[in-house]
Formats: sequence, C-alpha cells, structure tokens
Amino acid sequence: MDEIPSGPSAREALDVERLTQWMEAKRLGSGPVRELVPLVGGTQNVVLRFRRGSREFVLRRPPWHPRAESNGTILREAQVLGALNGSAVPHPQMLAVCEDASVLGTTFYLMSHVAGFNATTGLPEMQRGSPQMRYRMGLALVEAAAQLAALDHRKVGLAAFGKPEGFLERQTQRWQRQLESYGKYPKWPGTTEIPGIGQVARWLEQNMPKSGYRAGILHGDYHIGNVLFCCDSTCLAAIVDWELATIGDPLLDLAWLVATWPDETGFVPNPAIRVQPWEGFPSATELIAHYARCSGRDLQAMPWYVVLACFKLGIILEGSYARACAGEASMEAGERLHVATQRLFQRAMKWIAES
Repeated sequence: MDEIPSGPSAREALDVERLTQWMEAKRLGSGPVRELVPLVGGTQNVVLRFRRGSREFVLRRPPWHPRAESNGTILREAQVLGALNGSAVPHPQMLAVCEDASVLGTTFYLMSHVAGFNATTGLPEMQRGSPQMRYRMGLALVEAAAQLAALDHRKVGLAAFGKPEGFLERQTQRWQRQLESYGKYPKWPGTTEIPGIGQVARWLEQNMPKSGYRAGILHGDYHIGNVLFCCDSTCLAAIVDWELATIGDPLLDLAWLVATWPDETGFVPNPAIRVQPWEGFPSATELIAHYARCSGRDLQAMPWYVVLACFKLGIILEGSYARACAGEASMEAGERLHVATQRLFQRAMKWIAES
C-alpha cells in the first residue's frame, strides 16, 4: 500500500491512548504508538500503519463515518485472514482482532506490515525496465488465486463462513435486486445508461453452468490493484482488501481478474487500476491457460464467469454513482465509476458475442 501524507486528522480521530492500552493487554509491542501513517489501497476502510517499539503494525477499521454493516465486515475480514495464517496464500499475517467497539468506536484488527508495492500506483525501476518481469508478475497473480482456490475452507475453520450451496444460482437475481435498490437515490437516471443490462442478465440466467463446482474461498474483488508485489522480484507479497470474501466458486476470482484486465489494445474498464508500462504483461487468454495448468479445474465455462464478473462489478460501481447523484458521494468519482460500469457491460456483451 502507498503512503499518503500523515496529518493531524488520523491521529485525532484515532484514540491512540485507548489503542495503546488495548495493545498492552494483548502484549503487542511496547512503548508509545508512533509514526502513524495513513495508507491508501483502493478501499473505503481506514488503513493505518504505525510503529510500537521495534515492530510495525497495520490497523484496519471501518470508515470514519461507518455504515451499518461496517463492523461486521471488518470482523469477517479478520476471520478470513486468521484462517489463512500458515497457508501458502500470500497475505498479511493476522495479529489480533478487537470485537469491542467501545475501545476505538468500531471493531478493528491488527495485521503485520507487508513490504511491497501496488502496481497501479507505479512500478519500481527494476520491474519498469523489464517486460519479462512484468510477464511473470501477471502469472504470479494467477498462481496466488489458484493457491487460494486449493484451500479446503472447512479445514481452515471457514465451514460456516458462507453459503456455497446454490451460490451460482443466486448471483444474477441477487445483483439485479442490488441494482434496483439504487432507485431510492434521487436523481439517479436508472439503468437507461447501462448498455445491454437486460440482455446480459438474461444470458447469464440461460447459460449458467450445469456441472456444479468445487466450493472454496472467494476473495471477491481480485484484481491487480488489490495485491502487493515484492519490491525486488516478481513474486506476490500479499493479497489485500478481503472485505468481499465469501465461500463460493473460486473461478469467479479468476473471472474478476480477467474482467478488469486490459485487452490487446491496452483498454481497461476502470482506469483506477491501470498499470504503466503495460507491455510484457500476459494476455487474458494466457492468464486463463496458466490458471488451468495451476489448478486443474475445468474452465470450459469461463466466458460465463467473466460475463458474471462484469455484471456484478459493474453493478457495484454503479452504486457509487447513484450515491453521488443523491449528493452522498463525490460526483467526480461517481461519474468516473459510472463510465467504468458502462465499459464493463460493453465488455460483457463482447464476451457474449464471442462465446
């Protein structure tokens, strides 16, 4: 994650004395909390890095103005990270979770600081100068997704974390209802500006895979902006931002990666997760082929999963635009995400046409 300038707002909003007392009781470091630095990583949650004694910690908590479900979301993230501890999946080490909202006003958890870089905010000179390294970075993304998919969610303590039965069957109607719920926001223009919304939904319903799937841990928002790479290699240092994690069909993570991946012309639906320079990164087709080799899973229905990923992500991003129309979010950001929604549905239509 990248640093943003540390100002008084974070330190004032965070009760450092209460945090220090809680950490003392948990025997996490010693001395005062210092070097408090907000981190930005494409999330609405608050992420803060700090030092206590000789150790570095990262605190993750809901937004400064949390939503009704924010505390529960943070606890679910903590549960997933705790389950991943000791696995081969690259992730920040879970250190401690606080379910008592009276400590800092919300739930929160502490994880280890991961040394690495987010490719969407700039490549180090080593990777910037080597198309071969960038190719391996793309493959490393796929390998990490396959490692996550290979975990038995029951054996790592996540048997009750989600509802894998009927997961695929629920998806289209679940996200259609989500889109319809945006009608409560004044001045949102509705679905008229989203190309092919009805056609995509019908195609998903009519072409759902019939063969079933192997349930597993689903990150839920797997793209190149939600990982950290090692600074001195092409390896993945950690997958971050687990707020949409559930138990479902892991192929949707691969599809999400493909849905957000630049095409052969360099076009990307959401400019916020653009990487420069792009030359050298594998194509979406190469990502899918590498995942097949790593996972041994049947990928014949991959077009359906990519269309579902475009559909779901587009609806999620449209929610930000709807809130912006109602004056509840930045209109500049909302309009940018509205364009990303339109591009995702255009991409979905292209996959349908080519399937």
